[in-house]
Amino acid sequence: MKGKNIMHQPVITFKIKDTVAHALKIMNEKNINGAPVVDEKNALAGMVVKADLYRFLISPGHYDTCPLEWVMTKDVITAQEEEDILTISKRLRTNNIVAMPIVEGKKVLGVVSFEDIIDYFIRKQEIDD
Repeated sequence: MKGKNIMHQPVITFKIKDTVAHALKIMNEKNINGAPVVDEKNALAGMVVKADLYRFLISPGHYDTCPLEWVMTKDVITAQEEEDILTISKRLRTNNIVAMPIVEGKKVLGVVSFEDIIDYFIRKQEIDD
């Protein structure tokens, strides 16, 4: 099974200048834990996950106006569409991350999260039973 078979599509992305408040609102509405952050050309610029946002919120600041650029991870760990689930799973675990963009160059095609991998194995087990 390949990453392209389990990634979320259409992918929810944020812009660098989106606020922390906006990102948390959308993540809660869409029930996602992380999303890629893209620049004005829609190229991958970073990754933001709820845990990063919550850590940021512990410090006093401008929650409603702070851009994601201040909070996002800029050195994003990514995967390719054709990589297998085991390779993607290992990369998530090794790097202690909860979600990873699937990219082609800098273009974001989708996102694979731990939840997607767990759902895949649950479906596989149900089919095998």
